[in-house]
Amino acid sequence: MSLLVTGTVAFDAIETPFGKTDKIIGGAATYISLAASYFTKDISLIAVVGDDFPESYIQILKDKGINTDGLQIKPNEKSFFWSGRYFNDMNSRETLITELNVLADFDPIVPEKLSAPEFLMLGNLAPIVQSTLISRLTKRPKLVVMDTMNFWMDIAMDDLKQTLKMVDVLTINDEEARQLSGEYSLMKAAKKINQMGPQFLIIKKGEHGALLFHKNHVFSAPAMLLEDVFDPTGAGDTFAGGFIGWLAKTGDISFENMKRAIVYGSAMASFCVEKFGTENILLVSEAQLNERVRAFQSMSSVEMML
Repeated sequence: MSLLVTGTVAFDAIETPFGKTDKIIGGAATYISLAASYFTKDISLIAVVGDDFPESYIQILKDKGINTDGLQIKPNEKSFFWSGRYFNDMNSRETLITELNVLADFDPIVPEKLSAPEFLMLGNLAPIVQSTLISRLTKRPKLVVMDTMNFWMDIAMDDLKQTLKMVDVLTINDEEARQLSGEYSLMKAAKKINQMGPQFLIIKKGEHGALLFHKNHVFSAPAMLLEDVFDPTGAGDTFAGGFIGWLAKTGDISFENMKRAIVYGSAMASFCVEKFGTENILLVSEAQLNERVRAFQSMSSVEMML
């Protein structure tokens, strides 16, 4: 089924205890689209870059079957750029440079042929941009999934709450869930956030896995234990891409199938962190993905004697 992705397509420069990179391809929409491409080939992108963005980077997306007709290229402007340094625990980082550039006035233009997707993934952007894109679709998608972050809670809470009314699934981390809801208990936080609009809530807990909430149902997925974590950049977006990709592949948006989608998203994210940037998720084979999904299954499966 058709999947439309929006978010940033950008340059990243990353430093971790294992090394550092120059400018490489990054951005939420990049990671989401690449991860989703392992499950479905009907993927289109709405994003913006400057004319400094190499054609070779755009070709990376095209080679994975991603339709870039909705990727705006602004002449004489620069692409969004983020640079950060991770510390030894790999859970904390320092932002060194943020240059909004073309993202400062991004207007999400939706080509007519992309205006009726069956699935929509809203990567991290200003809530007003996310809601504008939804309003420009000619038909409501079967499922709208939204990612956001604490930055927008700090500076655009009213816009964020309005956008939440328009989505079905929200993905945030545990700290953001507590900030958005005002509740420390994640159970209480989930109930409050569900009342804001999203029927489903995914709370990402990094190395501690992810939680899925829907009404009175809760599902907990573990995180893969890895020997080496080289770069956490994009892991959350890769998770989102695997999640929405599986749902778009199957067309099944039940709670049970979302549990499977979380496992596939977690598996994709585990590959992402093993190398810098998008390097590893470009190389994953179907056999490797299936093997890792089986590893997740064995980690969380237990027979009880009752």
